[in-house]
Order: sequence, then C-alpha cells, then structure tokens
Amino acid sequence: MPHARNRNPSPIPEVTWDTGLKEMNETWKGAIACLGVAVFFVMTIGIIYWQVVDQPNKNWILRGTLSGLIWERRTHSLVIQTLNEDTTYVEIDVGNVGNPDVEVPFVRNLCWLNKTEFCYTWDSVAEVKISLEVNEETESECYSMSWTPVHCHVQLKVRLRSEIAHVISLEFGVALLVSPEIPIQMGLDSGEQICLQSLPSMERLPLQYTVCVGHNVKAAHLEAMQQLSLHSRELPNMKTMRLPFWKLLTSVDSGPKVERELRIFSNRLRRHQLGEGVISLNEHSTTLLYDMDHDYLNSRRRGMSKRLTRDFPLVKLLNISITLSPFLGVDSTQFHSSLVDGTETYWLSVPSNPQGQMVPILSQWHGRFCVKLNLTNPAAVSWFLDRVGSLQALLGMEYILLEGAEGSALEEQALRTQSLSGDRYISLLADLASRIENTIVTAGTQSSHKPLFVRMPPLQSDWSSMGLKGIIPSLLHHTLMGYNFLIPDAVGGSLSEDPVTDEELFIRWLEIVAFLPVISFHTPPWVCGEDRVLNITRRYIARHQKTVVPLIETYAEEWQLTGRPIFRPMWWLSPDDPMTFTIDDQFLIGDEVLVAPVVERGAVHRDIYLPDGGFQWQDSLTAQVFDGGTLLLDYPVALEEVAVFLRRS
Repeated sequence: MPHARNRNPSPIPEVTWDTGLKEMNETWKGAIACLGVAVFFVMTIGIIYWQVVDQPNKNWILRGTLSGLIWERRTHSLVIQTLNEDTTYVEIDVGNVGNPDVEVPFVRNLCWLNKTEFCYTWDSVAEVKISLEVNEETESECYSMSWTPVHCHVQLKVRLRSEIAHVISLEFGVALLVSPEIPIQMGLDSGEQICLQSLPSMERLPLQYTVCVGHNVKAAHLEAMQQLSLHSRELPNMKTMRLPFWKLLTSVDSGPKVERELRIFSNRLRRHQLGEGVISLNEHSTTLLYDMDHDYLNSRRRGMSKRLTRDFPLVKLLNISITLSPFLGVDSTQFHSSLVDGTETYWLSVPSNPQGQMVPILSQWHGRFCVKLNLTNPAAVSWFLDRVGSLQALLGMEYILLEGAEGSALEEQALRTQSLSGDRYISLLADLASRIENTIVTAGTQSSHKPLFVRMPPLQSDWSSMGLKGIIPSLLHHTLMGYNFLIPDAVGGSLSEDPVTDEELFIRWLEIVAFLPVISFHTPPWVCGEDRVLNITRRYIARHQKTVVPLIETYAEEWQLTGRPIFRPMWWLSPDDPMTFTIDDQFLIGDEVLVAPVVERGAVHRDIYLPDGGFQWQDSLTAQVFDGGTLLLDYPVALEEVAVFLRRS
C-alpha cells in the first residue's frame, strides 16, 4: 500500500502556526484595551473640563420677543434678561430652593416640546414650572412661576434681586404679582432683595408668583393690571364726591348728648356758610344713638308714656355717616345672648381641643376685648345685614364706614386652618360691604372692581413723609393698584385726636385733597380762628364741586372701560423719561391736568417738571404756556394757591 503524501510541506508543524496566531490576538487585545481606557480617560477629563471650565456660564431656557430666561450657573440663578443681554430685569436666587453646595452646571428643560414652558426638578426639593406669555398689545411678557415642594413640610424660599427693589427700576418696567390664594411671607432683606417664602404645611402648597417685564414701566403696569382685572368694574355712588365729610369730635356718653352735639355742629356749618356736608360719627357715637332709638321703640311697643317721644327728624334730616366694624364687645348683651341661644358660631372661633366645641377668639378693638364676625357663616352675615337695616330705619344715615377688616398676626395664626389667613378676611368683608349701599371701607384686596369708596390710611399732623408729604405717594400707590375712589385722610391729619392748629399746614393739605375724590375734615376751619382760613376752605370746596368732580367723573368712565387709573404719576405720559421716575409730589388727573402742590413748610416756590409727550402745558392761573419736558425752577406758588397746568395739544 503506498504511503500517503504529506499535505503540509512546511517543516513547521501546524501546531506551531496555531500557537503563534493566538499569541498575536492576545497582544492586540491588550493594546486595544489600553487604548480604550486612555480614550475613556481623555473623554472623562474633557467632559469634566467642558462642564466645569469650558462650558458657557449661561444657557438660554426660554426666549420671547423682548426678553428671555437664562440659567446662570455660577450664581445659581435664573435670570430674566433682554435678548441682547444688555439689561437684567430680575435675578432669581435658586440656591435658596435646592442645596447651594451642589453644582448644577447645566439645566435641561424637561418640557421638551413646548417652547413657552420650562420644567425642572431642583435637587429633589422642588419642582419648578415656568410659563412664558407674550402680549403684543401691551408690548410686555410675563413669566408665571410655580415652585412645588417634592415632600410635605418643605419651606420654599426664593430671592428676587432686581431693580424692582429700587426706584430706578422704572426705566426697565418690572411688575411682580404674587398669587393671593397661596399663603406666603414676603419682605425685603438687608440686601434689598425681595424674599418670598412659603409657610410650613401638611400639603404640598406651591410658591407661585408672576414677573411681568416691558420695554418701560407703563407697559409693565398695563400688563400687570390686565393680569389682575378678572372682573368687570362697577362705579360706586358718584354723588359721594360732591359733599365734604366732617368728623364729629365728641366724647359724650349718651345718645341724647350725641344728638345735642350733632345739632350744635350742624348749626355751626350753616353759620359759617360751608354748605351742605356729611357729618361722620365714630362707632361709639353710632352705638349710643342706636341703643337710644332701639330702647325708645321697645318702650313705645310696651305702651309707655308719650312723654318719652323724641325728635326723630333731627338725625334723619342730616346727612349722617355712621361707623361699624365686625367686632362685638364681650361685655355686650348681644354676645352674651349668642352664648345662650347657640349662635356663638357667629364669631371667629377655634376648637378647644381636637374633639372639643368651638371657642370664640378674643381680640382687641379700640381698647376693648371683642369677638369678630365670622364672615364664612352665612347666618352671621345675615345677622349683620339685618343690623345695618335696623340702623337705616332708625337713623336714616346716608353712608356707612366699615372698618376693622385688617387682622392681627395672632388671629391669622389661629385661623390658618380655616382658610381665613392672610387677606381672605379683608376680601370677604369687601364682599359684604358691596351688598350695602354707599359703603366706605378701610382696606381692600382684589376688590378694586367693587362699587366701594376706600378711606386712605390716617396720617400724622406734620410735614413729614408720614404726614403731608405722604398724601401723593399713597394716592398713586392706591390708584395704580386699581383703587381710584378714595377718601384721603382728613385735612391736617387725623392720627392725633387734637385739632390742627398749624394754619399753613391746614391750607396746604386742603389744596391737595381738593383735587381728590372726596374732601374730609377732622379739624373744622373755624378752629384756626381766622376768616382767611374759612374763606379759603369755602373756595376750595366750591372748586372741588364745580371743576374737579366733573373731571373725575369723565375719567371714571375710562377707568370702567379700560382699567386705566384716574390719578396718574408723571411717567404715565413720559414712560421713557428718567426725569419722571422719582417725582412723588406731583400727580395727573387723567392725561390733561397736572397738579403740583407745595409740600414744604414756609415755601412759596417749588420746582415743577412738565412731562413731554409732544404737547404743551398752560398754567391755569397765569395762562403761561410751556413746552413739555420743561423743568420750572423755583416756580412761584403763593400760600393760597396750588400750581395747576392744563395740557394743550
């Protein structure tokens, strides 16, 4: 049998080839592995470098047509800036929401498909959602921000660093709107940052607010008011503006003595030819008159002697304003009766223990221990309205001043679980007041659309910013918030119970309020003892009735249709003029009358700035005409006069 031929002529056995191939594969694998580790290491270093060193300091999150929202990683802030980044509107310190020690190099918008919303979860502490709304009509943009805690018992705090904490902010136009439904704390810290902080709660209550920006302050304001104007606006009784209000200063202790003081005061008004007016009674005098008439009617029903008949027409023939409040003294018969007949739920109460009965909260009002009307109880509201109806029948009063809406910190703490914390009680009292004809309130929140007059806060009887100089800033604050139908503090100030004896202060105060909706007096002009003061008072009351009231009525119709304020700051006509931003001693009535009163003691000259808008201004006294944008230095204004300029096209 022949031998088989060797198919592998190579002297090297096949096993040798196989072994060599395996050794080469292992070597290459090691080299490739080393190369992969090196590449991974380089990529890691690159990513770290990009995130920490080379990554841009900012990344845009939202963009509008005027502004955009930026994440500023080095300062841990969300920043609203103009698109060219030359102006910062608001900087929101996010470090106060999450952990400021945790580096957040890049913020990714989790609302992928929506270019007008930003969603993110901050350090497992809070979820944030920001919505951008562009209003082309007002040339403004609003960022609605909602921070919701991930867990219960989490307090959220954000700081808004902006020019909105400074007067100069008017150049940029920033408005901050805080949600009234969510209980929060708000204030300014030492760095003049606006701080918003949620309150601890068993619920995951969000921290909500809106920042509106515009190309100037007027645009931002118009947008903010559009956000707030959720209701149709109603006009109050405009006849209220035509009569001055005279406060009856008396400390008598019985109804007959109140009547006697009313008769004396009414006769003095007629004797000094001050015309018809409204005589204002405080709550104590109101109660004395009511008790007297109530007791009289009860006695007549029991058939007692007609000798007890009293002169009802005296009070009913006078224009009377009475004062009421939601408080009731704990020593009163009505309160004791409520504890007996089971109507103690008429008063704000808290449970004595988790399963215990409700116990009325004790408050203080005008130095007395009182309970406060529970406005969430329909039966309590009906009881109060019945009481008003009874007063109307007995006294025939024209107006009601409803005061005492403002709560106390202790009261709010006790009522936090009853949905009455914060401004809720003020809002409910305004609702109640709007059901009563010709009512004046002392506080309001989200109630500027209601047919009510609002009494401005009382001021000191001096020339300071808490006195005379505070009238115009307070006026502009109220009207820009939508409250135009105002009763300013009484001529000369009313914080002190003593009459004002400073003649110059009295006159200068009168000159300001004569151009406001209602003139009110705490000190009668005859107290000053000179005929000149009486003559000036008569003249300004007549000017108010003949000139100012018709002008206010005209702009009241515009307010009802558009929401634009009746009384306006200087920047309203020149929103891009920095000269108008800090003027707080002049005001406009509509767009056609500029009032520049004197607010410095002893001054008979003052500087007056006439805003520019392509028109001229004419002095109503001298008929001189000036171009808009003119600064009148040391313009003469005599003691008995007030500088008034009329706009000319």
